[in-house]
Amino acid sequence: MTDWRERMESGSEILRQQAVRVPLPDVEAERSVHENMMRIAAAGERKSELLDDPDVPLTEVYEDELDEMRQSFEHRLQQVAGEDYYEVATAYLNGERDDWIGALAAYYLECYYRLQERYTVDEQIFFLLILRYPDCFTVNLSFLTGDISPVGVRYESSKHVEADLNERNKEQLYADCQYSQYDASAYLRENVSCIRDAFPGPETTPFEQRRRGGFVHITGRQGATFTEILEAVSPDPNRFDDTASEPGLVSEGPEAKRAKREFLTDTTVVM
Repeated sequence: MTDWRERMESGSEILRQQAVRVPLPDVEAERSVHENMMRIAAAGERKSELLDDPDVPLTEVYEDELDEMRQSFEHRLQQVAGEDYYEVATAYLNGERDDWIGALAAYYLECYYRLQERYTVDEQIFFLLILRYPDCFTVNLSFLTGDISPVGVRYESSKHVEADLNERNKEQLYADCQYSQYDASAYLRENVSCIRDAFPGPETTPFEQRRRGGFVHITGRQGATFTEILEAVSPDPNRFDDTASEPGLVSEGPEAKRAKREFLTDTTVVM
């Protein structure tokens, strides 16, 4: 990881404020994306259930989510570049290759690395925007520092509160934190439908109804307070004037800029 940190310090500008664009040439490709989005929705429902369970510590919920994300990125890295994805990514950053496989490997590997850091760096905000267009979809991942707007649901972990409390106050703190987690659970349970609505199955939904859709998912933590936003986003119909022939990196679109303005304040982009 130390080698990768050094490489990213020199090469991260290549990936900053970029998104992955993947063609959708046929129904089979659409089905694959649909199934992947259903897995993301299922992970959101699982998180909602864990938050609703008073016997599950919030630290376990948080670590479960991060572990799920890491596994997803590692799987995607292997799909894109094979078992040697690290070498492929570093070769791209070193200018030794200039193809879409190297670009996507570098993009996903930095995301994977920064997710590893989230166990110890609690002030980073994770921003995920996935958009569906008629002939492609885009994945925009960003890691930022700053603040999340009040639109998001906030919940607290009693284990992360640094305070010397007597027994009565500890019980009250635990109850307050538990109540906030119930609110977060209800928010996710209600809003996870925006993922399914954005990427319906190609066999069950006419093309005109599935050609555009999207959602943004933002998570962050400041000390004992966790914040979550999961909302639908409408793709810009004028974003692309060409047809995607192969996967690759593109500049983040106007939708990402709007979402960051709407949901984040005083931000600095890490990636």
